[in-house]
Amino acid sequence: MNEATRLFISQHRQDDVRELALRGTKDPEVDLAFALQQIDGRRRAQEKLPSWAAIEGIVWPPHLSMEQCSSELTARYKAKVAGGGSLFVDLTAGFGVDAAFIAAGFERAVCVELQKELCAISSANFEVLGLRQIEVVNGNGVDYLHAMEPADLVFIDPARRDEHGGRTYGIADCTPNVLEIIDEMEEKAARIMIKLSPMLDWRKAVEDIGRQHVAAVHIVSVNNECKELLIVVEGRTRSVEGKYSVHCVNLLADGRTERFSWSVESDSWREECGGRSEICSEGDSAAGVFSLHLPHSTLHEIPSTTHYLYEPNASVMKAGCFDLLEAHFGVRALHQNSHLFVSDRQVDGFPGRGFVIERETSMNKRELKASLADITQANIAVRNFPLSVAELRKRLRIQDGGNVYIFATTTAKEGHRLFICKKIS
Repeated sequence: MNEATRLFISQHRQDDVRELALRGTKDPEVDLAFALQQIDGRRRAQEKLPSWAAIEGIVWPPHLSMEQCSSELTARYKAKVAGGGSLFVDLTAGFGVDAAFIAAGFERAVCVELQKELCAISSANFEVLGLRQIEVVNGNGVDYLHAMEPADLVFIDPARRDEHGGRTYGIADCTPNVLEIIDEMEEKAARIMIKLSPMLDWRKAVEDIGRQHVAAVHIVSVNNECKELLIVVEGRTRSVEGKYSVHCVNLLADGRTERFSWSVESDSWREECGGRSEICSEGDSAAGVFSLHLPHSTLHEIPSTTHYLYEPNASVMKAGCFDLLEAHFGVRALHQNSHLFVSDRQVDGFPGRGFVIERETSMNKRELKASLADITQANIAVRNFPLSVAELRKRLRIQDGGNVYIFATTTAKEGHRLFICKKIS
């Protein structure tokens, strides 16, 4: 980057990129395309990678790479799962965000990336970040795997786009196909971490990779939006076959983490260590893992003493572990398809949002009118309900927002119901 381009970036870092592109520059020394890429990249990074955005000298990649790279929150989480050791190898490094955070715990790291431009960018950034233990290799990750020395950890994030640029989700449809190289990765590494699309069913992912390979599954959300599925495989160190743990994690903007974990052995749940769920601050230890032998979820009538309603977070919803929620927290499912739970007592540590139920009503016009008479504004959510949020809001004539929450759902015994709630602080 020459001085004219650097100055242009500094002067226009707060400007609208689209307007800058239309206006252009009269200085022929300015690399306008590169400058716009840097201005746009830094702006996106302020939300996605705030610690990097605050560092002068970081080079930002093209838009697609910024879109596809991990956020700082998820990269830090992967670094905790990865732990540390002597050698870490990232076979699909991309822009290098995951590699940078994971490599901080290792004496040596190798980042393999097929795109030459991204190699140059990540090399420069690792130098700025002081990560001099990282070696960047421009090449094919699978080819590197064939020749690499044994490592403590291998990380792979297969590309989820086909040759036409369309999105793919199945493991076998990604590049590289992890299923074709899982045995070789196990031979070369003590542990393997596989990053997959959150669109995948985690149970199918375990079966596709092979239950005998899997040690842990991590379903990771950020601010209640499911972002990624991580499968951890123990290679040379694997000792217990067929048993693995599942961790539902919701990383919150205020630094807290909601965790809900359990263990799976064969196709059954077996009582093991009591377990717990945690809401903890960043840096605290992970929640304990539990497992239970459970029947299929039963449906309950809503008792007159019910005062609290609970909505699981996105990771728990993705995991579908509703029987475990009932058993562990003593809550009751409203309906097997509603995925909302009620309790006559306040539950601590529930992985999601909790509400005090102030009123409950059917869809009867007279009952609705009486129950909603003093409500002009509310946050509305629908679960297993025949109307959309927009349709229900129009029918109820209630504006969006405020501190009232209305859950429209279907219960097992009473049909369509509205629960008017206030959030537990």
